[in-house]
Amino acid sequence: MTGAAMANDEDAHLAIENPADLSKEDAEAYYRSLTKRMERGYAAAQLDILLNYQNWPLFNDAPYISATHGQRYVNSYANRMAHNYGTLQEGEELPMGSVLAKDSMTVTDEGNVHPGALFVMEKLHKGASPATADWRYIMVMPDGSLFGDTMGDRSAAVSYCHECHEAVADRDYTFFVPEEYRVGN
Repeated sequence: MTGAAMANDEDAHLAIENPADLSKEDAEAYYRSLTKRMERGYAAAQLDILLNYQNWPLFNDAPYISATHGQRYVNSYANRMAHNYGTLQEGEELPMGSVLAKDSMTVTDEGNVHPGALFVMEKLHKGASPATADWRYIMVMPDGSLFGDTMGDRSAAVSYCHECHEAVADRDYTFFVPEEYRVGN
């Protein structure tokens, strides 16, 4: 697998240079083949906020390539607190306790398929993290190791997450699923 850094930080996650161009059906089939492996790997991080995340509402109808998550195929989940994630209007905010999770997989045009990182955003109470607009960003590697947590270990390794999300500050720092992948389309 070849890659290029997503940010200047030497610890930034790598971008996949040659992601496969998959149909929705093929992307879903690859994802299903990795689901249990991903579940076991991420669970090793022992983060209570992620328990059973794959049972949360899913906001896309098939895994889609996310340029901001290293050209990996992702699925966008939100816990019940974040029920309005997909319909946020300008100026609206998600309630405290909202958790957004994007699990990912790498599928290259050479046929390499494996789990990617799990990207997490947690809405904190007002004033908990002014530098990140009260959002906590966590990145969990496929083996359950913690790449970084803005409220804990290796916070600098994931500081670029908020820098990117500042582009959508008017929607409480949340990106939406691309329209052609939104549930119901």
